[in-house]
Amino acid sequence: MRTEQLMWSWQGKSIEVGFDSAGQGALVLLLPAMSSISTRREMRPLQERLSARYRTLAIDWPGFGDRARPALAWTPQVYSAFLAFVVSELAPSAHAVIAAGHGATYALLHACARPGGFGRLVLLAPTWRGPLPTMMNGQRPFFARICRMVDVAVLGSLLYKMNVNRLVVGYMAAGHVYADPAWLRGERLQNKLAVTRARGARFASIRFVTGALDPLATRGAFLDQARRAGVPMLVVYGGESPARSRAEMEALAALPGVRSNCLPHGKLGVHEEFPDAVAQAIAPFLAEGQPECA
Repeated sequence: MRTEQLMWSWQGKSIEVGFDSAGQGALVLLLPAMSSISTRREMRPLQERLSARYRTLAIDWPGFGDRARPALAWTPQVYSAFLAFVVSELAPSAHAVIAAGHGATYALLHACARPGGFGRLVLLAPTWRGPLPTMMNGQRPFFARICRMVDVAVLGSLLYKMNVNRLVVGYMAAGHVYADPAWLRGERLQNKLAVTRARGARFASIRFVTGALDPLATRGAFLDQARRAGVPMLVVYGGESPARSRAEMEALAALPGVRSNCLPHGKLGVHEEFPDAVAQAIAPFLAEGQPECA
C-alpha cells in the first residue's frame, strides 16, 4: 500500500488530502463515508481485498480524513467540485467507483452530471441525509445555529469536544455504525478518536451531522438521481442498519435496474467491519464490466 498526498485549492485555500493506492489492473476509486470518525482508512480492509485484481485508490474527503483541515464553511458544492477534480486528475475513465455513506450520494450526483466518467458504481450503505435530519425527519432552523456556534473559536471547540469524547463516539458507533459493540475497542477506538482531534476537524463534522452537507433535500430527489445515473449500479448494505437509514437504502434498491445485496450482518460501517462479505458481494459485479486488457 502506497500513501501519497494531493493538494487541492478551494476559495484561495490549499487543502491537503491523503490517498492510498495499491494493486494493478483496471482502476477502482474508493470513497469513504463522511462522519466525525471517517477517513480513507475505513476502506483499507476492502481495498486490500480488491487490490489482488484491480488498481485501487482510496482518498479522503477534504474537511475529513487524518490531516489538518482549514476553517471553511463546507458545502455540498465543495464536495461535488472536489470529486470532479479527483475523477478528472486521478481516476479518468475509472472502471468503477465504490462509495460509502454520504460519499455514495456524491458519486451518484457525479454520474448524473458527467455521464461516462466511470464505468460502474457500487454504493455501500448509502445515505443522503445527515444524522440530525434523519433523527428528526427533516431540517430544522436551529441546525444552522448549531453550526455557527461550533464555528466560534473557544466555544465551538468546547462544544465539539463534548460530542466526540470516548463515551459519545462509542455509543454512536455501537448504535449506528458497527454491529458488534466490541468491534470498536483498543487501537481501533484510539485511531478513531485521533481523527476527531485533527486541527479543524469540527468545521466539516458539524455540518455533516446537521445536514449542511446533504446534497439533496428529499428521498424523491435521491431516487430521481439514481434513475438518471445511466451507469450500472449495485447497492450493498447490512441487514442490521438503523431502521430509518435502511428504509432509504431499500427504496433505492427497489428501483428498476438497480442491483442490491442485503448482507445478514452489518450497519453503516458494513464495509469496514465485514470486508470479506462486502468484497464477495461486489466481486461478480466488478468482474462483469472489467476491460479484457486489464
